[in-house]
Amino acid sequence: MATTQPWGRAATFFLGIAALLAGQIIALMAMTWWYGVGIAQLPDFGGDGPAVSIIIFTSNPIELLLLVLFAHMRSNSAADYLGLVWPRRSELMVGVAAVVALIVVGDALSWLVGHNIVTPFQSDIYSTAAAAGWLPLLYLAVVVVTPIGEESLFRGFLFRSWLRSPRQAWAVIAITAALWALIHVQYDWYVIAQVFVSGLLLGWLRWATGSTILTMILHGLINFEGMLESILAVHQ
Repeated sequence: MATTQPWGRAATFFLGIAALLAGQIIALMAMTWWYGVGIAQLPDFGGDGPAVSIIIFTSNPIELLLLVLFAHMRSNSAADYLGLVWPRRSELMVGVAAVVALIVVGDALSWLVGHNIVTPFQSDIYSTAAAAGWLPLLYLAVVVVTPIGEESLFRGFLFRSWLRSPRQAWAVIAITAALWALIHVQYDWYVIAQVFVSGLLLGWLRWATGSTILTMILHGLINFEGMLESILAVHQ
């Protein structure tokens, strides 16, 4: 049986930030090497599909490696600490149904308020990746790698370390959802709010099932649907 002594709340926050920043810094270094540009030129690649893919493929493994290390320092099972357990079939079915309902409601609301369902960032990375022959890699980065990295941090490491009793569940769900939403700086506040709501659902499912693998799968489903919408928007 795994023995666990969670990190303190402040330590958890700073370790999580450290893992996130370490991954991003190394990814930016990889970008400067790949494109042969200086740091000052990196913002020019903000909507470039291949560049986004490189950042994801570089930053997420570094982040995950550090999170596993931090978890192992407090538990003899890093997988247990991060919630890396397989969900039951019934839990997966409920999660998929909930995510599909959330997507339908979100798209309907966007249509009603006149907000584009597909953001310029989504269209840009799809178009540039297609032009460069990087679409398979972009799909892999967005649909598989990103959910693994982000869920390991927010619904894995932070969630596990901060949740000490059932009474704290919704506070932890809301805080991790807010932090997750705030890292999506490529979007406007309307989309960031949608990300926050998605985070509430994923956080609740993490709490209800104990499975971060479930939230990884559902996060991947959300991103996959977003990529499909990008295809329709670009080729309409």
